[in-house]
Amino acid sequence: MLDERKRKILQAIIDDYISTAEPVGSRTIARKYDLGISPATVRNEMADLELLGYLEQPHTSSGRIPSVKGYRFYVDCLLAPPQISDRDIAIIDNWYHTKARRIEEVFQETVKIMSRMTSNVSMVLAPQVSQCTFKYIQFLPLDERRSIVVIVTDTGLLENKIIAIPEGLNHEDLGRVANAINSRLGGLAIDRITTPVLKDIQNDILPDPQVYERAITLLKQVLTVEKNEKVYLGGTTQMLNQPEFRDVDKIKGLLTMLEEDRLLCDILHMSNSDGVIVTIGQENKYTGIHDCSVVQATYRIDGQVVGTVAVLGPTRMEYGKTMSVLKFMQRHLGEILKQYKVL
Repeated sequence: MLDERKRKILQAIIDDYISTAEPVGSRTIARKYDLGISPATVRNEMADLELLGYLEQPHTSSGRIPSVKGYRFYVDCLLAPPQISDRDIAIIDNWYHTKARRIEEVFQETVKIMSRMTSNVSMVLAPQVSQCTFKYIQFLPLDERRSIVVIVTDTGLLENKIIAIPEGLNHEDLGRVANAINSRLGGLAIDRITTPVLKDIQNDILPDPQVYERAITLLKQVLTVEKNEKVYLGGTTQMLNQPEFRDVDKIKGLLTMLEEDRLLCDILHMSNSDGVIVTIGQENKYTGIHDCSVVQATYRIDGQVVGTVAVLGPTRMEYGKTMSVLKFMQRHLGEILKQYKVL
């Protein structure tokens, strides 16, 4: 554990480095921060912090910068994230109200909001439809032999596709299918709507065995939803403005990684934690983001974890502001999504 003086000096160094992106010297700390000690004392304490692994000296004649260990101590022990302001909350609410009309747009606007507020890359892992609860199915006539099938879940997510109506069925038959499905399967997890479950309601749908088999084939088709998780990404241009990413080779590798949805899904691992998780530098699993930090939090709908919000940026990111934004999104995104159930 660090004594109080070392804590104050470490916090001052990290705050200054986050603000300026320049290595911090003892004179800077003594001049800018009223710690009541001389530059020589600050210098000695900085040397001790470096020996303890909290600071690094990138060049012999330069000041110090925080190490991963230093950032970790800062986040865990020194930082008190500010509450998001009422003004920012009003801006966010107005943003959703004026720009989001559909579920898809809620996620698109969420990454825009978070990247604007944190000046970094933002990501949202959306709920998987297969993990959601079935609400209702509807068949909308397109023409004599085709229909648009719409599936709505408890989270408001919609799946829709155009299907050919099998021989032996008509739109009236599909209406009976929808009514039976909705009355018997409402509230059931979509990935539990299996063939045995459908057979259980055979008599409610269509008693004729031949027509029933065609109906079962159709229902399997429309209830087979996309199993892959979907990541919404925003703010890559914000990231390009960070001094750490002016190195073309470094940014090329990072941008390439951000195009890999499977990697992003792996980074945005879902947990049941109610807190904000901060992964710093080499704590990250992938070498492509060893110069970055990831701050993430899960969000819930009706108490169930359904997705993740996250911000990725340099290890020099403004952790306090980022954590406060994610805490707000963690509390409110689920409620925002619930407002769009009927859309």
